[in-house]
Parts: sequence; structure tokens; C-alpha cells
Amino acid sequence: MDSIKVLIADDNQIDRMVLSRIVRNQGYQVFEAENGSLAVAAFEQYQPDLVLMDVMMPVMDGREAARHIKGLAGEDFVPVIFLTSLTDAQSLADCLASGGDDFLSKPYNHIILQAKINSFYRMREMNRTLQKQRDTIAQNNEHLLHEQHVAKAVFDNVAHAGCLSSPNIRYMLSPLAVFNGDVLLAAHKPAGGMHVLLGDFTGHGLPAAIGAMPLAEIFYGMTAKGFGLSDILREMNLKLKSILPVGFFCCTAVVDLDVDRKSMSVWMGGLPDCILLRADSCETQVLSSTHLPLGVLSNEKFDDKLEEIQVTPGDRLFLWSDGIQEARNLGGEMFGEERLLDVFRRAAAPQDVFEDIQHALSEFLQGHDKDDDTTLLELTMVEQEAYRDVIMEVSSGPVSGPVDWQMTYELGPDSLKNFNPMPLMMHIMMEVPGLRQMGGQLYTVFAELFSNAFEHGVLQLNSKLKHSATGFLEYYQQREKRLRALDEGYVRIFMQHRGDGHSGELTLRLEDSGPGFDYSALVGKRDNSTGNNHYSGRGIPLINSICSSLRYLGVGNQVEAVIRWPQSQEGGG
Repeated sequence: MDSIKVLIADDNQIDRMVLSRIVRNQGYQVFEAENGSLAVAAFEQYQPDLVLMDVMMPVMDGREAARHIKGLAGEDFVPVIFLTSLTDAQSLADCLASGGDDFLSKPYNHIILQAKINSFYRMREMNRTLQKQRDTIAQNNEHLLHEQHVAKAVFDNVAHAGCLSSPNIRYMLSPLAVFNGDVLLAAHKPAGGMHVLLGDFTGHGLPAAIGAMPLAEIFYGMTAKGFGLSDILREMNLKLKSILPVGFFCCTAVVDLDVDRKSMSVWMGGLPDCILLRADSCETQVLSSTHLPLGVLSNEKFDDKLEEIQVTPGDRLFLWSDGIQEARNLGGEMFGEERLLDVFRRAAAPQDVFEDIQHALSEFLQGHDKDDDTTLLELTMVEQEAYRDVIMEVSSGPVSGPVDWQMTYELGPDSLKNFNPMPLMMHIMMEVPGLRQMGGQLYTVFAELFSNAFEHGVLQLNSKLKHSATGFLEYYQQREKRLRALDEGYVRIFMQHRGDGHSGELTLRLEDSGPGFDYSALVGKRDNSTGNNHYSGRGIPLINSICSSLRYLGVGNQVEAVIRWPQSQEGGG
């Protein structure tokens, strides 16, 4: 308390001297001023802890001086106690309104004076403590936000590593906090087409975003390896079920866009109804969630069935999180489903709907802060040729990978029964940057050659059975029977790549344990679609159009395909 500095401002010298003596006798350090102007100057010079200010003074009165002193103090709390002989309520109220914190009537009672000084000093110290705590909290918050922004950059690099920039995708991601509880993923499939996922985790911010990291890794990793969406869904559900606390889950919608078949296969668990907008008729089709969110059920109870919908180029699928329908305006009213559907009803053209939804939502909110993450996605079906252009554009980035390598991989009977080598083989081939833009073609070649080696070579099935509906059924009945009885045999896969980073050649050779066939009649023929041997399937002409060369070796139980990149516009040769 000895360090308390008190400024006394009074134009009456006797009153000022009396008050100064009282304050000094109480142990405080005193500074004096004869008018308001000098009081302001003394405050700037000595920085007192408390000011005793006479109201009526020349040059500048006490009320004006108090306003200047409060302005100079800024955020610091400097108590100003007015010294006055005024007694009417309005005058005293004016003193407090000008920035004063209390008043003391003349003549002074030294006991009350000391009590007020001590009380206001404690308040001043409390204010300083609060300011320090506020500054500490602000610094910690700034540090936390910096860490979150760094973490978000890493998160975005993982979560947005796919093809969200594709021309047939439009999206809006509007997080409530730094991290987004909504997650949006898209990836090209090796066989062509794309997988798209929209997820809405329980809550928002960092806790909600944590689950998105493993979700994205599984989604992108398994899609790149050629896994089907059902397998990917099961893996994501299993992972979230094992890592998320009870009560946390991810409402999800996934779409398998198949450009060749002109279809969208949809799985929805817990998200609001989505809308399929037809390009030709502008009619809408509502798709509803028929599953529980990811992370709720065990994999034994999980249903991975997708609904397949036939679409035409220009058809648009709209998906959104519940943050859009539950957005509230200033009056607390929700945007709601009806307003959203009304946008579709009033839309002039399908291509305008995305902007119309954004505009309607913005008008409804009128600047009011959101209370949840909001995400909107538009996925458009495109022509096959247009989609190939997209793949070329996405795949032509400056990437590096292995150029000179070879490997041999053999599958025995148990593996042939239970294991699909497609994802693994595709993953290996996709490590070569130049082959990535040929993912769909490589998938077709390997799938056809492996199917021939396994079904016709190891299982010794005759493809002639597929020429009729009855034979087709018999073919797959025999396949199941022979597969169950399989206890010997193999398919050996050999892959070799040679290149210089600008061009390359992939040799793919499959050998099976079957007896082979007489392929001498096929020598020199690129198109053997009408051959009588059991290796002649409907996919051989397509493979010929992709490969630079296709030939049979040994006794016919080996087939070798050579694929060169970059390919000419006319095809593989």
C-alpha cells in the first residue's frame, strides 16, 4: 500500500493542502495540481493509481479533466473520486456520468477517505489481474488457433487429396470453427468413374474432424487400389466403430459414379434426403437414408447395399448436411426442408440450382452467424469422352515414381478361393505416374486376363456356355462347384516396367496351372473374338485395342500383354 500514488486536483490551496496532509499521513504518495489542465498533465507525468478531483476549477473543470484522464488511461482502471460541496442529485449524477467513479463531500472524513482509497486500489489491482489473465488467455488462444490452422492444412491435404476439383463436381464447405465437422471426399476409380463421400460427424470443430482423417485414408487408399464401394464402406464403418467414443458417429452418403454404365449407386446413412435432378425433364427424385450412420453398428450387422440409379449425362445429384436445413435466421426460424425443395421447384435450369440454393440460404440468414457446419455438393453425370478428358487433366501433374522394376506374384488354391488380387496389382501399377491416366484401361486388361487364367485355366470352365441364358446360369453353377472343390492349382503374375519418366512400357504376363490350348491359329491375329478356344472371351478385342501386343506362350497357359505409354490417339498400338 506504501506505493499507492494519489493525484489531488483542487484550485483552493487550503483545501488542497489539508487533503494532501491527510493522504500523506495515511502513508500514500501525493502529487498536486491547481486546475483540471494541470491535473491532466500531472497524470501523464506521474501515472497515479487514484485521482481526487475537485469539480469546480478554472481553466478546465473536474468533469472535463476526468474525461481526458479516462481517455489517457485506456484499458487501465484509474479511479476518479470527485471532491464536491454540491448536494443536488443531478450534479452528483453528472460527475459520475463524466467518468467519475465516486464522490466525496466536503468537509472530508479521513476514515471514509482512507476506506475509499483502499477499496478503489483493490479494484484497480483486480482490474490489472484480470487484464493479465485476459492477455494470457488471448496469447494461448492465438497459439492454439495457430496450431489448429497448421493442423487444418495437414488435414486438408489428406482430406482433399482426391478429385474435388473435377469439372463435374461443385461444392460449398462452410465450417463453424477452424475445423470442419463435415467431410467431403472424391476419388477417381482405377476402372473409371469416381467415388464421392459426404460425411457429417457428431458435433463440430476439432473433435468432429478427428474421425475424418482415418475416414479419408481408407476412402482414398482403397479406391486407388480398386476396391468396390461396399468393401470401402465396411472398412470405414469398422474403423470408426473402433475409434469413436460412444455417442459419436458419422452420418454419411457415398456415391459410385459409373460413367460407362451411366449409373449412380448411392448409400445413405443418417444424412437428410438428397435430390436427383433430371436434365431433360427437370423432374426431381428424392433419395432417403435407409441405413444407420457409420460407426454405429458392428460389421456383422452393417448393411452395405447400395441403390443403383440409371442416369443420363447432365443429371445432377445434390447432397447436403443438416447444417443447411437447420440454419437459423435472426428470429430463430430454421431454413427447413420446404424452402430447400422450393428452390428446386422454382429453378429456371438445372445448372442454376446450386447457386440458387446458396443465394436462398444467404438471403434467409441475412448475415446471422451459423450454428453448425454447412456443406452442399452437386455431382453431375458426364459423357464418357468428357470424363476421359477430366482423367487426363487430373493425372498430368508433376509427380514422380518408380520407372524400372519387375515382380512375380503367385496365388495358390486357398488364395484363389478367398482373395481378389485386383486392388494390390492396381496399386503397384498406379505407382508409375505415366500409367495413372490409363487406370481404367489397365483395370480392364488385368481383370480380363486374370479372369481367363483363373476360370478357364485353373477351373477349366468353357466360355461357350455363356452364349445362352441357360448356359450362362450353368457356367456360374459350375464355377461355384469347382471353386469349392479347388485344392490345387495356381495363377502366377509377372509384371515388368521399363521407362525414362517421359514414356514407358509395361509387360504383364499371367501363367496358370491349366492344360493350355492350341493357339497356333491365333498367331498374327489381333482380333480373335470368334476363335473356338476356351480363352476367347468378349473382352479380348477390347484388350487388343489397348495393348501394343498380346500373345500366348508355352502350351497356351501363358498370356503376355505389352502396354506402352503415352498412348496414341488411335489406341494402344
